[in-house]
Amino acid sequence: MAFPAQDTWQTPPEPIASMLEAPKLPVVAFSPNSEWIVELSQSTLIPIAELTLPKVALAGIQINPDTWGPAKAGYYSAIAIRRREEKTARPVALPPTPRIRNLSWSKCGQYLSFTLTHTGIASVNEEKSSTEKGETGKSEIGKSETGKSETGKSGISLWVLDIESGDARSLTGPILNATNGSVVQWLPDNTLVCKVRTQEGPAPSAPALPVGPIIEENLGRVAPARTYTNLLENPHDEALLEYYLTAQLVRVTLTGEQTPLTDAGLFRSFSPSPNGQWLKVVTTHRPFSYQVPLGRFPRRTEILNLRGESVYTLADLPLAEEISINFDSVREGRRTSGWRADQPATLYWIEALDGGDADVESEYRDCVYTLAAPFTDEPSVFWKTALRYNSLVWGSDSVAIAYEAMYNTRQLRMWWLAPGEAADSASEKPAAKLLQERNFQDAYSSPGEPVTTRGEYGWQTLLLSSQGDIYLNGRGASAGGVYPFLDRFNLASGQKTRVWQSPEGTFSRVGRVLDAEAEQLIIRSQTKTEPGNYWLYDAQVTPATETPLTHFSDPLPWYKDIHKEIVRYTRADGLELSATLYLPPNYNLEQDGPLPTLLWVYPEEHKSRETASQVTNAENTFGRPSRASVMFLLTQGYALLSGPSMPIVGEDDTEPNDTYLEQLIDSATAAVNYLVERGVSQRDRLAIGGHSYGAFTTANLLAYTDLFAAGIARSGAYNRSLTPFGFQGEQRNYWDATDTYNRMSPFTSADKINYPLLLIHGAADNNSGTYPIQSERLYEAMKGLGGTVRFVSLPYEEHGYRSREAVGHVLWEMVQWLDTYLKGL
Repeated sequence: MAFPAQDTWQTPPEPIASMLEAPKLPVVAFSPNSEWIVELSQSTLIPIAELTLPKVALAGIQINPDTWGPAKAGYYSAIAIRRREEKTARPVALPPTPRIRNLSWSKCGQYLSFTLTHTGIASVNEEKSSTEKGETGKSEIGKSETGKSETGKSGISLWVLDIESGDARSLTGPILNATNGSVVQWLPDNTLVCKVRTQEGPAPSAPALPVGPIIEENLGRVAPARTYTNLLENPHDEALLEYYLTAQLVRVTLTGEQTPLTDAGLFRSFSPSPNGQWLKVVTTHRPFSYQVPLGRFPRRTEILNLRGESVYTLADLPLAEEISINFDSVREGRRTSGWRADQPATLYWIEALDGGDADVESEYRDCVYTLAAPFTDEPSVFWKTALRYNSLVWGSDSVAIAYEAMYNTRQLRMWWLAPGEAADSASEKPAAKLLQERNFQDAYSSPGEPVTTRGEYGWQTLLLSSQGDIYLNGRGASAGGVYPFLDRFNLASGQKTRVWQSPEGTFSRVGRVLDAEAEQLIIRSQTKTEPGNYWLYDAQVTPATETPLTHFSDPLPWYKDIHKEIVRYTRADGLELSATLYLPPNYNLEQDGPLPTLLWVYPEEHKSRETASQVTNAENTFGRPSRASVMFLLTQGYALLSGPSMPIVGEDDTEPNDTYLEQLIDSATAAVNYLVERGVSQRDRLAIGGHSYGAFTTANLLAYTDLFAAGIARSGAYNRSLTPFGFQGEQRNYWDATDTYNRMSPFTSADKINYPLLLIHGAADNNSGTYPIQSERLYEAMKGLGGTVRFVSLPYEEHGYRSREAVGHVLWEMVQWLDTYLKGL
């Protein structure tokens, strides 16, 4: 079959086309007291016209210059609320075609704030997209009045919903600056701090002619950087960055009264103290960089009072271009800071003790310091970590749970710290008890995450039982399957008591623990055929009861009768592997015979054979396809082996990627052998496919094996010399591991790709390493060498595909490709 080089969007066959228009299940949120349920409607696929809205890409971020918000941002399209015991939610009245983002509860739980984005384009809820109405180009889109605010201006406004009355009202016009970082934060007195625009005039214009060359230099320093996208390129970009990021912090009351708190600045983030008396403010300043994104620019962290006066400078970090590409290396200085959630106004921050360089030998990697208001004392050493600091969960003066980890060894330690006890000044070691040490890829040994609840100041703190025990909410992966659980954990004795576990045949997880003794829980439960619904589990009565809180039904009932199974098989080296096998409804293996089959892959690096063989996918989850999911191919009579484990193992000092190809081939061979021996597939009707690193894998398997009749590679990277300072889990640079980089690159073996390959790539891919040129160059190489290859470039699409037109077309391409080279149609 000859594929047309058509220049119009194609529609996938039925029932896929109709399925793409099916409404999504709403996102559910509970009020802080768990008495109210908020249902947030998710939009269906957006028209491509939304992706054509103006965009300014600067320092690794993308800004919509008309709205002063992130370009191509996702949003909710409606809000509905109800009391927990009610069955029907009441829609909240909002302006037409709302774009809802940045939702946050007030500390008292009575109000829900959110932002509305007003643009010059119709919402996806409109029956017809702008392109269908004949509107093309940015200028025409900008002229549309649909979706703009009541003042006719594009922008982002602040709204608040009174949960009791169900009324929502705007507190500001479209004046917020949401270009980057924090936008809105609640204070305990039910006022809000917002970041608002200050620029009145137009954005700086680019010079008609260059004023000179663009010059960069490096005088001997080591400054590696991964392949970041959308970086600054010239002085005009620098001016634009300052223009769009400049903002002012303003306090807003529930009546809409506004009081400026600060002068204009390049605000990155801001966070009120738990008692609301102080603001931690992070700003960016020059010099800027053309080599790294905004997150590594110079930044200053200050503590302000509510008059906007600086009372303490916590950090002023320089430009960070020289961080090692070692995953365990970090920025030097006070790199991370926050507020103790259980105290009125106590800061904590983390500072590297090894200069941030993980390659340096050091007894301690990081130190956590604390300092209480009014920030006039000397900081206190709270905890020193032998591994790299990972996270802290605050509870009380007697308990905090802390984690330290190292990627290189996959080592993770969990500690019990007592914040009220000072570190041992003699040894400079914190008062701490090691609770667990494990490989963080070892899902079977994971104890679960500490459960939190709203503390005294409205912040999340550890939920403690009346005996001082904590609770652990775990996913429950095991050799026998995945069954989530809730455990009570006594810190002193280490004893665990199972409070609750997901029943057989379901995948249920605790969403919220409602009381200190964990007798009432909100559970989200799903099965293979029933979508996730929320239940109130009550153990205060005997026997325990479960009361339904939501009643969502299957949006795509066609999939109710598909066959879903976690299958297991063995690699040639004895490693146990697994995958999820999907078969179409009513398929009978003995009567119907083998099916054309697609394997959809994504490898993962491991440091242990034990973790590489674990089964972490749950069989009882409710899975329905969306966007460009390969599960849609089930409707066309294909079998699907999803996520076959392809571990790349490098134990001890061995680097996984040094034997990447050998292990990849062995894993693929094992999966194919399993499918053929079971009778699901036959060897000449198998295809391989993947997205991103899975696309890279696809090209390699087509080059080095004869296992597959065709391949589909979406948004991949194929030439590792174009990602010279690391990729995926590889931390060595190209010059440290030249042979590995070259050998892993399917581009260097394009002459060996003797099977048809479909290349798809978003033309605006902003993912690190997967520039569109990766697919362009592989296509050109295969074309020049006489290969069978098709390259589809999707205008305006990034690493994931979002528009109705592009998603439908991608599915059409995949169906056509597989029909041609697997079915022979």
